[in-house]
Order: sequence, then C-alpha cells, then structure tokens
Amino acid sequence: MPKVVFIERNGNRKEVKAQANTTLLQVAHAHGIDMEGACEGSMACSTCHVIVADEWIKKLPPVHATEEDMLDLTYGVTRTSRLACQIAVTPALDGLTVRLPTATRNMMD
Repeated sequence: MPKVVFIERNGNRKEVKAQANTTLLQVAHAHGIDMEGACEGSMACSTCHVIVADEWIKKLPPVHATEEDMLDLTYGVTRTSRLACQIAVTPALDGLTVRLPTATRNMMD
C-alpha cells in the first residue's frame, strides 16, 4: 500500500497508508484528515485544495482546465496547488507529500 504524508493546517505531519487507486480526498477522509470535500469529488468546489510538495508535482498527471478553474476560486493557491479529488494514489506515488492550505472556500454554500 502506498503511503501519503499530509501536513495538516497546524503543521503536524501525518503519514498514512492509502489503498491504491483511491483519490487523495478519499484517503484523507478515511484517515480523519481535516479536508472538507464538499462536492464529494465531483470537482464542483475547491474544498479539497492541497499544496503538493515540489518534488512530487511533476509526477502527477497534468492539471485539467476544469481543475484550474476551481482552484481559481479558492485561497492560497500556489504553482503546486491541486484538488485532492483529482489525484489518484498509485504505487508510483508512494511517499507523496501534500500540505493543507490555511483556509478553503466553499462556493457551494
């Protein structure tokens, strides 16, 4: 099982095991990570925004225009920002490290 490292809002590092081919959002929810995911992965919000560690960003599939549009609606976006619902955890991503932003914005409310 691949491992994923979440850097939580308070700076705590939480390393968890991920079921292969589940989304990063699903992994976060399965392990009690404070990630909302208001649209449940349908890419209709940006509440699963994560900041991917620099060394991992090029190992992820390219960002689609719809994902970029959703990221434009949230706070604290960086060049390595992604939506966790769009990242499938695979064995090639063993050790993937992401940081939760200090705030998210739920456009669905």
